[in-house]
Amino acid sequence: MQHSRNQGWLLRRNGGIGSQLQRLLLGTSLVLLSLLGARRSAAATPEDTLVINQALNEFYLDENYYSMLEDPTGRLTIADLQAPAWSRRFQALRGSGHPPNSQHPSSTYWLRLTVRHAPAETAAWYLELYDSHIGGAVFFRPKPGPAQPGQALAYDSVATGASLPFATRPHPYKNFLFDLPPRPGQTATYYLRLRSDTRTSFRAMLHSSAGLIPELSVQYWLLGGFYGILFIMVLYNLILFLFLKEKTYLYYVLYVLSGALLFLSEDGLGFQYLWPGEPGLNHFIGAAAPVLLLLTFATYASGFLDTASRLPALHRLGHWVVGGSAALLVLDAAVVHSGLSFWLYLLPYGLLYYVGWRAYRSGLQPARYLLLGQGLVATSLTFLIMRKLGIDFYNNAYTVYSLYVAFVLEVVTLSYALGEKIKGMMDTTLLTQHRLLKQLRKKHQAQDRLVEQMRENQELKDQLNSELESLVALRTAELRHQNETVATQNRELLEANGLLALQSAAIEKLNGDLSRDLHAEKAARIEAREVDFGEFSQIYPDKGACLRYLADLKWANGGYRCRKCGHEKSCEAREPHARRCTRCRYVESATAGTLLQKCKFSIVKALYAVFLLHAHKGSYSPSELARVLELRQATSWAFAQKVLAALQRRRLAPDYEDNEPWTHVLLDATAEVEFAETGQE
Repeated sequence: MQHSRNQGWLLRRNGGIGSQLQRLLLGTSLVLLSLLGARRSAAATPEDTLVINQALNEFYLDENYYSMLEDPTGRLTIADLQAPAWSRRFQALRGSGHPPNSQHPSSTYWLRLTVRHAPAETAAWYLELYDSHIGGAVFFRPKPGPAQPGQALAYDSVATGASLPFATRPHPYKNFLFDLPPRPGQTATYYLRLRSDTRTSFRAMLHSSAGLIPELSVQYWLLGGFYGILFIMVLYNLILFLFLKEKTYLYYVLYVLSGALLFLSEDGLGFQYLWPGEPGLNHFIGAAAPVLLLLTFATYASGFLDTASRLPALHRLGHWVVGGSAALLVLDAAVVHSGLSFWLYLLPYGLLYYVGWRAYRSGLQPARYLLLGQGLVATSLTFLIMRKLGIDFYNNAYTVYSLYVAFVLEVVTLSYALGEKIKGMMDTTLLTQHRLLKQLRKKHQAQDRLVEQMRENQELKDQLNSELESLVALRTAELRHQNETVATQNRELLEANGLLALQSAAIEKLNGDLSRDLHAEKAARIEAREVDFGEFSQIYPDKGACLRYLADLKWANGGYRCRKCGHEKSCEAREPHARRCTRCRYVESATAGTLLQKCKFSIVKALYAVFLLHAHKGSYSPSELARVLELRQATSWAFAQKVLAALQRRRLAPDYEDNEPWTHVLLDATAEVEFAETGQE
């Protein structure tokens, strides 16, 4: 049809031209128009024009009533969008495959709405955006009057958003509400510029001024009733907690308060009445309230279901799952901003639902109410998730506010379930008390019989006591005589034990003297260089003895000094015979700064190798050393070179003496060079 109109216009325009020129121009125009029409159809599909009917008070904006343009740069202006190059890029959402919400939080989204006003229109209309979490929303309206030739149509704008104070809104309403002034019989194109760091829904409604006030009044009355019910439940259960001291009531109160905070953030009433001048706080509460709701519900469910005693394994697993999910949610809200954080709630809430089902199967009958309440909330959350994903799944006024109804029903159901659980506990307590009274009655009867039996026993006891007293007197005289005999024998034994003790002390003294003489003899033989490895290993039998010897040698007479900071005070460290600096906490081992630092084979063998090389003044063969110590040739040679170098440096020292002990070479000043072992034992 568009092509036919353009053909007629061309024919009328060129009515005075010759037939050949006319046919040429006509053919050329048809080709150009065809190409242009094909390009437009391939580029984008325009939105449908919304025709206002004054008999209706509101219009829900379906996907076909507005078109969308994504601006990744965020630099486009209203003048740019009116240019043909950008105007053709708008696409109607219906049929394009794009969901009716923002998929990329980093992009700016432009919505275009074309409205044909009624011919006799006198009242204004209002455009309402349902998503109260839109960070920035700018509404562009064409100014009255026709556009100048060759110039774009002039627009005025209204800027607001959740990232701005509430006072920036054109109307004091929880959602975003923009004016559409009367334009009788005109067709106007409106633009919305939306930008947010979360997935933003494009759902909107067009209201007439006559129907707006009643609808807003109904909404506020219903929301007031909703929060009134929550307040009553909080107050009622808080009073029960104060009287009964049952912590589950307190967990329930915290859960309801968290839910109220979440709903105040979601419906915008909190931003309107509680924190209107704090958009940052509004954003923080919107991100933190779902996490707080998850934590409080998990705590309430754990206490209500008594999972710690009924299902200990699931109780521990639930702590990890809820804690991990909460951490991921905080990370997504603070850093990632994926817009898909609601998927992270599926695992913890699913696990809590499973725990409730297991508790019900184990015999906790009130758990069925928790399952019912969570089922209602899960059903309403399905509609919310569909809206977040941009899926048109029963989107109407009932499903939008179904979460409020589901939460109220859940709160009432959980309160009833808690009361039933407490009633069950009280019934169990009364039954236990009744059984206890019966047991006490039987116990009193048994006590009466026991008292009678004790009276009879007392009479028998008195009779027996009189008989026993005479027997005891006789037996006492016999025992006294026997005790005197035993006392005489004990005195004789004590004298014998004294003689034995003196002999044992003398023997122990002789053994000690022999042991010291033997150890002194072995030490003297070491100093005389006449000890083999077997005798040497008896004096230094293990690594601990060697480390103890090195530690005493290094730090004799309090000679500790920190190798890192020079501090002279230390304490014991975890490593055997090591010292820790009390200032810088540096740990120095017993082998640090000696020839045995970083030694890769047995420290006993290393100590004996130093002894042999010192005893033979460095002329001991490395091969013979390897044979004696059972080491690899390369290892023996490398260590011998290290010891020989230390011996050479010791001979050049000013305090060197010819017959000095072999242990002086252990504390060589350059022994901190790392010994690289070339072989293994």
